Parts: sequence; C-alpha cells; structure tokens
Amino acid sequence: MTTDIAQTLATTHPYDVLPDDVRAELAREIAIIDIPAGQLVYAKGAVLTHLYLILSGRIDITDEGGEILSILGPRNSFGERGLMKDGRGAVTAQAAEASRLLAIPAAVFHKLVKDHPRVLRFFDRTRPAAARKQDITTMALSDLMTHAPLTCRPETQLIEAARQMRALGVSCIIATEGEAVRGILTTGDITARAVAEGCPPETPVAQVMTPDPMTLPPTALVADVLHAMIERKITHMPVVAAGRLVGILTQTDLTRFQATSSAALIREIAAAADRATLARIVARIPDLLVQLVGGQNAHQTVTRLITDIADATTRRLLTLAEAKLGPPPVPYLWLACGSQGRQEQTGVSDQDNCLIIDDAVTPPDDAYFAALAKFVSDGLDEAGYFYCPGDMMATNIKWRQPLRVWRDYFRRWINVPNPEAQMLSSVMFDLRPIGGHMALFDDLQAETLAAAAKNSIFMAHLVSNSLKHQPPLGLFRGFATVRSGEHKNTIDLKHNGVVPVVDLGRIYALTGQLPVANTRARILAAIEAGAVSATGGHDLRDAYDMIADTRLAHQAAQIRRGEKPDNFMAPADLSDFERSHLRDAFVVVKTMQNAAAAGRGYLS
Repeated sequence: MTTDIAQTLATTHPYDVLPDDVRAELAREIAIIDIPAGQLVYAKGAVLTHLYLILSGRIDITDEGGEILSILGPRNSFGERGLMKDGRGAVTAQAAEASRLLAIPAAVFHKLVKDHPRVLRFFDRTRPAAARKQDITTMALSDLMTHAPLTCRPETQLIEAARQMRALGVSCIIATEGEAVRGILTTGDITARAVAEGCPPETPVAQVMTPDPMTLPPTALVADVLHAMIERKITHMPVVAAGRLVGILTQTDLTRFQATSSAALIREIAAAADRATLARIVARIPDLLVQLVGGQNAHQTVTRLITDIADATTRRLLTLAEAKLGPPPVPYLWLACGSQGRQEQTGVSDQDNCLIIDDAVTPPDDAYFAALAKFVSDGLDEAGYFYCPGDMMATNIKWRQPLRVWRDYFRRWINVPNPEAQMLSSVMFDLRPIGGHMALFDDLQAETLAAAAKNSIFMAHLVSNSLKHQPPLGLFRGFATVRSGEHKNTIDLKHNGVVPVVDLGRIYALTGQLPVANTRARILAAIEAGAVSATGGHDLRDAYDMIADTRLAHQAAQIRRGEKPDNFMAPADLSDFERSHLRDAFVVVKTMQNAAAAGRGYLS
C-alpha cells in the first residue's frame, strides 16, 4: 500500500518535485481514509488535523451559506489554506459522493513546506513580493522625510523666523496654529517677497509666507512628492497625518536620488505647450508600464505612478484651457472617477470625470465651463484617455453642475436606490479631486459618506448591485471563460477579476465612512476600522494583489509582443502553478461576496 501511495504522489503536483527518498518517507506517514457520501471532512472554523489529497470520489468546497465554491476530484489537494494560516478550516469540505482520501498529518505537512521551498511556493497563497532595491519610486514618504520640522506661529516676526532657520541650517519654517499647517516660509520667500519688497524685520510671517501649502500624508510615495514638485514648481512638501504636521520633505532631501522615468514624463507634461505635445508624451506610458512591471514593482506602485501621469496631464490641460479662455467666472473643481479616481490606471484607460462648480455660478457662466470641459476632454482623448462610452464626463452638462446640485444628486441616489442610482453610485463614489478649488469636495464627501452609511436599504442595494460582477470560477477546478466572440476562451481580468474586489472595497468604505478611494487602501482601512473582519480582509487583500499583478503582467507581455494591451487573458498562458493560485484568489473573492450578500464578514 505504501508503494501505491508513493506512486500516486510521484504523478501528482507538487509532490512530484520531491526526491524519491523523501517521497517514500512521506508515503509511510500518510493514511488512507474513506468518507461516505454526505459526510463532512471538516467544517469552516474546525481545527485541521490533516492535509487531504483525493484518490477517488468528489469533495465539494462550500462557504458558510452552503454555496459551492469548488468541486474537487482525484489528484486535488485541500485544507492547505487553513493549515498555512491559523490551523482552522477556511471553508467547509463535504463528500458529495463516496470518496477515498490520502490524509497527510498537519505536522508532516508543515515540515514538508519548511524543508522544500518548491512545495511551499505551491501551497503558499500569500505570495510575498520579491525583494526589491528600495528607491525613490517605492519608498514611503515616512521613510525619507525630516521629522519634527521647524515651526513658528503665523504672527512671529520675520526676523525671528529667519534667525531660527539660520540657527538650524534649514531652508524653511512651517507656520502652524496648534498642530495644523497654516503656511510655509522658505529662503526663497524671504528673498523674493521680503527683502526685494523692502519689508521691515517686524513683518509677521503670515504676510510673507505661502498660505495653505500643498501637503501629503506620510503613506504617500516619495515619487508623489517628486511629481508634485516638478509640476507645481515647489521645493518643500509638508507631511501631514490626520490634520497634524509630522514632517517635511525638501528638494535637497531628494538630490541623492535619481528621478524615475515617470518623473521625467511629469516634467515634460508640466512644460507642454499644447495638446499635441501632451499626446506624444503620454504615448510613452506603455513603455513605462513594461519597465515598472519588469522591475517587479507591486501593482499598487505601478498603477499609482501611471495615474500620476494622467493627473498631471489633466492639470496641464486645465492650465492651457484657462490660458485660452481666460480666468473662470467662479471657482470650480475638476474630479476624476473610475480607475483614475481610485489611482488604479493601467495600460488601458478611458476617461471618467466631472466638474463641481461654486454655487455662485449663473446660467451664462456655463458657456465658459462647457468650453473648458470640451478642451480638457478632447485633450485627454487625443492623449489616449478615450471618451467614456457612457458619457460620464464633464462635457455632459449632467456632470457639470453647481455644488448644490451635486449634493442633491447624492441625496437622491442614496434615498431612492433604483438601478440607475446604483450604477451611478458605483462610479461617483470613487471621486477624487484633480485640479481647481479643492474645498468644494470636502464637505460633500463627508456628508455623502455619513448619509450612505446610515441608509441600510441603500447599502443593501449597493451590495446586490456589486454581485453582478462575478469571479470567473468554473466548478470543476477550472475557469469560466468567455464563450464566444473576439475574446472566446479567455477570462476578463477587469470585469470578472479586479472589479468584484473594487465593488467590495467601495462597500467597506461606505460602511466605515472611509474617505479613501483606492481599493487596496480601502481594504486595509476597513480592516483597521473594523468594517471587515481581519481574516477576511487580509485574504481579500492577498487575492486582489494576485489578480491585479496578473493583469499587469498580462498587459506588459502584450506590449512587449507589439500588441495593444487589453484585459482578456487565456488561462492556457499560465503555468499550472499560476492557474492554481489565481483560481484560489477568485475563490476568496467569491467567498467575500457571499459574506457581503449574507450580511457577514464586511460588517463589524
């Protein structure tokens, strides 16, 4: 019998990679068990004593609600996910028909994955990122910023502030009230605004400083700072967390680092004289994507840097539009939604945007904003950010409205969640300000998050709507591929891959009143806020990383082959190892969708 077991292992992955003597020893540790039809092998949450390999029969893997996630047959293993995490069943396993299993004791399994890296790689679903050299592209702002920067009160005399800067040998001082940033005074400000204008030494800092400077959180990438400095022609970036000043990053801090190619694109975009020039610059994004993916950068880094380019392009178009049309009659704010709003753009992106206009706007003023919207949207289209097929753009007067109208939009969508409202909510709840008067969005976002979280009917409809996008799971350990047409026999890594996770992240954000728009950041914030269980949230994050990384790798491979990138991947392009892990990722997403539908797992 031991010989038969060893022979079975020799033809089953990953046990086939083991040396013959190790496989023979493993066979001696394995028991054969028979499970009658209908009997549980283990339930979700039960302590696992073994890893199982099916010799014959059928095992159904189900979630808490009894929905089948997988149908497993001979040579499929199960139970490894729970053993690799907390030692408890992550799902329920039940014999759909009389089955014979090989049972590998948990202690033997753990020793196996410890001693044999190739076996570990097969069973470890977390896929830790490959080690990468830390550089300016991937470093967090907190890793490079100067902590406890020099500060003063806005009423501090200019001469006193200058003396403090000289004493510490720094090039700036932050004006604060309490812990809030009110302005920044640099050596350049002292030269250009104080000395050159003949200001007396007793002049308050508030009269010379740059008020309300741009700030970033410590979790931002250092590359974000570099892009902002290049585009806005600034040299200092205060770092603020939860309204509190925590650090400063200056151009001097960055001089020892080499600018990335994404920064070079931003530099050129900021200086572009016309739309045609912008289009030529943005056309280099595919090469950048290949470079970033080839450098083993995580998907959230790649998409953030690519989105930065779209943001800079949009802001440059706004500047060119104002230069052509003149100053706006009232303040406005240009916002992005969709993948740009979530900072998740890849090599395939259209444009989704809108305008919020100050309530002081009058009907004649719309001619200006209509012209501005057309100029910017046309420029984005020329640059490869194609017109939205659903016309969700600022060129559509419906999405170019005063703030009071936007408040009414969100109020009606929440209070009357009909199908159109659900569809619009799935786009408009991912809004992110890009250029203009940022304060127009602050109160609107806070009000909307609070109203949505309190309306259980709206949330129930949003959950229901999110389930329209299902992971491409075939029951028999395979994938449900596109059945006909141009993309036959492929899986859609966008609509059936990342979108289901995007929808879940949005639900968590609304439930927890979390202002972040990025999907991965939403999942992590939801875990911290208790809007999703820690176990489910971390599993979903790992699954999302797997799916999003696979999507980017697919697009990079297409670009290298000279093809236009898309989201349709043939499962045959993956190795057995990759297919197994990708399918497991889809199972996690399906499990979390079921939990959301049943009111479990996403509410604390």
